[in-house]
Amino acid sequence: MSPRTILQVSFRCIGLSLAFPKKRISFLQSLTTGQSVFRTFRMDRKKEPEESQDTSSAGADSAPTAVPVEDTNPSSSTESGQTSSTEPGLLPGETVVREGKAAILFPSANEVFYNPVQEFNRDLTCAVITEFAREQLAQRGVRILVPGERDRVVVRLSEEKNGTEHQEASEQPEKEQQHEEEGGKKEYITASVGERCEQGLRVLEGLAASGLRSVRFALEVPGLKSITANDYSAKAAALIARNAQHNNVSHILQASQRDASMVMYEARGKKERYDVIDLDPYGSPSPFLDAAVQAVSEGGLLCITCTDMAVMAGNSGETCYSKYGSMSIKSKYCHEMALRIILHSLDQRAAVYQRYIEPLLSVSVDFYIRVFVRVKTGQAVVKNSASKHALLYNCVGCGAFHLQRMGKKMSQGKHMKYSAATGPPVGPNCEHCRQRHQLGGPIWAEPIHDITFVQKVLGAVSGNPTRFRTSKRIEGVLSMVTEELRDVPLYYVLDHLSSTVHCNTPPMLQFRSALLHAGYRVSLSHACKNAVKTNAPAGVLWDLIRCWEKSNPVKRERLSETSPAHRILSAEPTLQACFEIREDANPQSRKRHLTRFQENPQANWGPKARAKAGGGISSELEDKRKQFQGKRKKPITDSSQLKSLPCKKLRKGTCTYGDKCCYSHELKQETNEEKMD
Repeated sequence: MSPRTILQVSFRCIGLSLAFPKKRISFLQSLTTGQSVFRTFRMDRKKEPEESQDTSSAGADSAPTAVPVEDTNPSSSTESGQTSSTEPGLLPGETVVREGKAAILFPSANEVFYNPVQEFNRDLTCAVITEFAREQLAQRGVRILVPGERDRVVVRLSEEKNGTEHQEASEQPEKEQQHEEEGGKKEYITASVGERCEQGLRVLEGLAASGLRSVRFALEVPGLKSITANDYSAKAAALIARNAQHNNVSHILQASQRDASMVMYEARGKKERYDVIDLDPYGSPSPFLDAAVQAVSEGGLLCITCTDMAVMAGNSGETCYSKYGSMSIKSKYCHEMALRIILHSLDQRAAVYQRYIEPLLSVSVDFYIRVFVRVKTGQAVVKNSASKHALLYNCVGCGAFHLQRMGKKMSQGKHMKYSAATGPPVGPNCEHCRQRHQLGGPIWAEPIHDITFVQKVLGAVSGNPTRFRTSKRIEGVLSMVTEELRDVPLYYVLDHLSSTVHCNTPPMLQFRSALLHAGYRVSLSHACKNAVKTNAPAGVLWDLIRCWEKSNPVKRERLSETSPAHRILSAEPTLQACFEIREDANPQSRKRHLTRFQENPQANWGPKARAKAGGGISSELEDKRKQFQGKRKKPITDSSQLKSLPCKKLRKGTCTYGDKCCYSHELKQETNEEKMD
């Protein structure tokens, strides 16, 4: 019987059911947070005449904090509890937001202080830092205790022949740990959540805003020595201090009001470095990367978020180059390319100080990307930096891409010889559709995940599903990460392959099976729903499309002779595709029906507009952000209306239809006033 049930029974037995506080959930929460039972009881009784009789909203908002419940609806997994200012100590106009174990105070008028969609981001960060702390503190003789965690389970999504094999793999880490204890007779110091650990990790959140992320670290991640929550805003720093006091974590969390770069630059000494640095800025983190790679300790963890996806996905390649030293291009694989751009930028800046990065986990979700990298020092390893990065050749017609390494290394006995790479890997025009190539990058061309580390995080989350409200989504995303081909950068999109030749899209399982029958490897990607990540060259993919088109023919007479579709279909396939479905073509994450790709949780769920000086969001910026949302709800049905739209191919000089083009070829001269508008 649970303690809460015993408590309720005891109250009824002694005849005190009428004296029980009306806010029963808040009363029970006080038992879990260590507050005095009778003090809370008397405070609630005094407030009864003044409080409203309707407590349903307070109870619903408080429930996730006291008893974490796994959300069964993926679309609502990012919603958090939000209550009105009825708690003691709140200032007028403040709101309490409950997420995880934290209860955060923030001005209700300033919406940019809290974005509920990024709860997945914060949950994943807590899970990653917990496993990182487990590895680091084990070397220091410290064992962490995670609430609700029982057995350490390493999740493997490979084909399971029987249940015994999976059970032995699950129990093996625990047995090894017991043997180490018995053999070495080493005494461990235990570290719990909410307690200061002298041998623990030092954490810095450079851009903390309300301090929600730091408060959650203090309440949910064990083995921490100190947390520095910094923000340049005086109001934000004051709010961080109040939230630390409100959640009783002032002994671990300290508020700071300084420039984030200066805080990190002053911590470049080996004894002053931070074990974990978390940067979650509004927009680009590029101004802070140089300081971050210097201020993190040897083998420390960097957690970086980028929300400027429009820049990193190819809308402004020149801006991306100025920020990250890499040229982004518009492509179907732009989300994974964005991950590789930020990893390239981190490694390049770390190499200046004879340091290098080891990516642990890199994910592209919702409207942002998130990378977790380990930073180490080593002059010999830094010499390999050129061979880890590559330029990208992308065909503008069919989307075929090729990588060109920036350097190469050759082994000569015990020594390595480094030289410039030779290339290019492609000719002036694409061999498949005769179109020109775009040059992008350089990008990170090595693996973007550490599968062993990801499996540890996945095992901890799946073994303790009530720890986070987004546990289902974390399990689904990490499961797909473990299934991705590590040595294959970027991917193709099946919809784009079929639309290039204007044929029906083959089922994903059949297309994956055809690649496996041809002797190639294939996997999905967490960054795109219809991604095809394979080591097969582009020519093999087009041969499969040609074979599929023979059974699903298109009208060749409608294709222009200069179009990519006509040139691709004009060639005969060199291999005969077999589209018979194979068992191994269906990944385990799909068989288990995991939450892999979440639908948009709410309207206008993307990044909020930049805050104005007095707080809140400017109405003009908010209207501009919504300007193009839903623009395809009124499609053009009359072809004559297309003449009012300019021809995009004419601007690029590639339109071959002339007067027969359905779009307008009249170049509009923009005046200075129109440009200003």
